[in-house]
Amino acid sequence: MPGEKSGSRALATEDLEGEEPVHLVERIEEELDLLARNVDILEKLASSPPIGIIRLSEALRLPIHKTRYSLHLLEREGVIQPSADGAVITDKSKEFWTNLTESLERMSAIIEHLKKRATEHENRPPPSRKGY
Repeated sequence: MPGEKSGSRALATEDLEGEEPVHLVERIEEELDLLARNVDILEKLASSPPIGIIRLSEALRLPIHKTRYSLHLLEREGVIQPSADGAVITDKSKEFWTNLTESLERMSAIIEHLKKRATEHENRPPPSRKGY
């Protein structure tokens, strides 16, 4: 955001031994994909509880391992709980939706700010000096 500067290497990608580096933007996109999947699962559970992992993965056309991981994350957050017939949402899910809405509003503001800065950068003339 404007006025915020960080002296840390938080924006740098770190090479892991033997692994291809993942760029920061790609990591954010992957996390947003995961969030969208979790939201899809939570919506499905809210509309037809309880539902087992196999039926859930088939209904959302997701691999079982991704469905299982999302269920694990949602259970860890306390927004779902297991039952004998499958996963069900908890009372904490309402809080999840409120927090999600607030977080998305903040993210949207940051994204708009970054888009503006990127556009300004693209429209700058290239520097006339050579070297350092």
